[in-house]
Order: sequence, then structure tokens, then C-alpha cells
Amino acid sequence: MVIQEPAPTSSARTDHIDTKLEVIVIPVSDVDRAKSFYTSLGWRLDADVSGKDGFRVVQVTPPGSPCSVIFGSNVTAAAPGSAQGLHLVVTDIEMAHATLASRGAEMSGVFHDAGGIFHHKGVDQRLPGPHPSRSSYGSFASFSDPDGNGWLLQEVTARLPGRIDANGVTFTSAADLAEALRRVASAHGEHEKRNGGKHDDAWPEWYADYLVKEQAGQTLPT
Repeated sequence: MVIQEPAPTSSARTDHIDTKLEVIVIPVSDVDRAKSFYTSLGWRLDADVSGKDGFRVVQVTPPGSPCSVIFGSNVTAAAPGSAQGLHLVVTDIEMAHATLASRGAEMSGVFHDAGGIFHHKGVDQRLPGPHPSRSSYGSFASFSDPDGNGWLLQEVTARLPGRIDANGVTFTSAADLAEALRRVASAHGEHEKRNGGKHDDAWPEWYADYLVKEQAGQTLPT
């Protein structure tokens, strides 16, 4: 896998502008049905606004996501169900799978791709179960909304280099932070074992360094 290294930055640059993905628009045939489906998954209802001539905008946001989803009437010319490959990142694929299934989503089984890089189109080259080594980015599950718009869960626990600037590391929810703390606690336990089982008085600094580097895709402390 080839990873694009981030371009060098300089405090003197004046042409930099953040362009954060805020909203994606999906096409649906029945707005109320779609609203009921997505809110039943636990997605936050942000807005439901109507205008003239049947115009209507519904916005929902998946838990912990900085990007929202909009659907409605007269908001897109795309055919209902034509949005595919929409990714939702989770830290525990099996827990997320079980949670969404319990809320009414018709889930595929958890799977990984035969090629081990990304998933193929449709159900091509899907192998059952999470990635054998449970490597970050390698495990998936899928579901569709009532119109057939296709979503995939992807398990990500450690970012590849260049994906996130270490200065911009954030945790979007308490659950996200809790999962990260469980991983760093386990890693720190191994760190203390390698040092003869002696208590590490500098554990807060070690934890902080690990959390930042894990999310930024940098070399982890040992």
C-alpha cells in the first residue's frame, strides 16, 4: 500500500484553507420512511424544514460524526438508492454490527476482503469474519437503507501516516475516547512488563504520547 506523505507546511503560507466535509446528500423516495429509519439507528435529528412547492430538507448525524447526512424532497436529482459506498468508521466492528442490527438495520455479516487492501464492489471477494490480524482498516460490515443506499462500517483503531495531523488529534465522543484508553492501557501494561513490572510514574505522559501518535499514524511508543 502506498501512502501519500503530507506536503511540507510553513507558518508563512497564506494559501492554506481548511475544507472540511460537512454534509453528504443521499436520494430517497419516501422522506418520512428514511427519517424513521435513520433516527431509529440512533442518529441525531438536526433539522426537518419544509419550504414551497414540496421542498423539504431533513438532516441527521451519526453518533460521533462531524459530517451530517441530508435527504428530502427536491434536494437532489439522483435516483433513490443510488448512493453507494458510504463509510462509517467504528472502533469495534462486532459491537457496532450488533448495535445496528438490534436497531433494525439488516446487516451483512462482518467480513474482510480477500485482497487485504480495501473492499471490492458489491459483495465481490468478501471473506467471512473480521480481518485475521484485526488490523486497522481491514474489517467491514454493510447495510442499506429502505431505498437501497449502501453503507459500510469500517473498523479503524490506528490511522495510517499522514491521515491526521498530530496537532489536530481529537476524540469525537466519550465512547471513542474510552476505546482508545482501553488500547493504550493494554499497551502500557506491556511497556511496564518489559521494564521488569516496575510502576511507571510517567504513565500520563506515556498515555498522552501514545494516544496522539496512534491517531496521527506515527510510530507508537514501546
